[in-house]
Amino acid sequence: MDEIFDIFLLEAIINGILFGGVLALLSLGLNLIFGVVDVVWICYAELVMFGMYTVYWLAGVYDINIFIAALGAIALVSVLGWLVHVLIISPILGTAPINQLLATGGLLFFLQSVATLMFSIEFRNLGLRLPILEFSEMYFSYARLLAFGVALVGMVVVYLFLTRTYIGAAIRAISQDREIMVLMGVNAKKIYWVTASIGGGLAGLAACLLVLQYDVHPFVGISFGPITFIICVLGGLGNMIGGFIAAFILSIIISIGGLYSEIEWGYVFAFAFFIVMMFIRPQGLLGKK
Repeated sequence: MDEIFDIFLLEAIINGILFGGVLALLSLGLNLIFGVVDVVWICYAELVMFGMYTVYWLAGVYDINIFIAALGAIALVSVLGWLVHVLIISPILGTAPINQLLATGGLLFFLQSVATLMFSIEFRNLGLRLPILEFSEMYFSYARLLAFGVALVGMVVVYLFLTRTYIGAAIRAISQDREIMVLMGVNAKKIYWVTASIGGGLAGLAACLLVLQYDVHPFVGISFGPITFIICVLGGLGNMIGGFIAAFILSIIISIGGLYSEIEWGYVFAFAFFIVMMFIRPQGLLGKK
């Protein structure tokens, strides 16, 4: 009995790690935007929702190759990210943070309403059934394995872009000191545009991975928005490495909690851990005081 129990626990931990890959990808996009623009997009998960709808309609309804559909979703959400910055964020930069939160919060409800009018509240599924991998009495979803692998590659590509390219260096520099970089001739507006587009593209990539595992509906962002925001805060807002670590910590807690009880209790345990950590380290795991 103990041996079987250990196998179940190991299976839950591995599944938590696999799920953490997608959460880390979501937090990477949001942390990148906050680190550069210094604005938290409360509506970030709703961009993911539109990306999921794009994949569903292109691949599931119009029977377009799923890889082309995925590229289309990434491109569309990247443009949406740019539009959010240009139309919503840019006019209120420099104002009180509450204005920025209210603006992106209002955009959240607007996007949910638009999706409801366009697609109704019906749950839609891509209909793609990937097999289950069995290994030593443990079972893992190929969809989750694929999502973890693609998310890992995506994060490596973003890391190389930020560390090996001129634009990436400018993004990192302006996130550290906005005023000085403007005096040195860096065009902050263009850097903001690029950052918002990359953040949107990462949301689109996450949407392509999530639609393989979950139904899409206008309120699917509620399932991922709060946990993504909590991951960013726990890691230290704007700290991409901290968000990466926090994503795996919380995803493992959720998975183990689901092993011993309902999966909803896993989220309760994760939120409780977050609250405790905010008392112990309010700036986040790797955040600065």
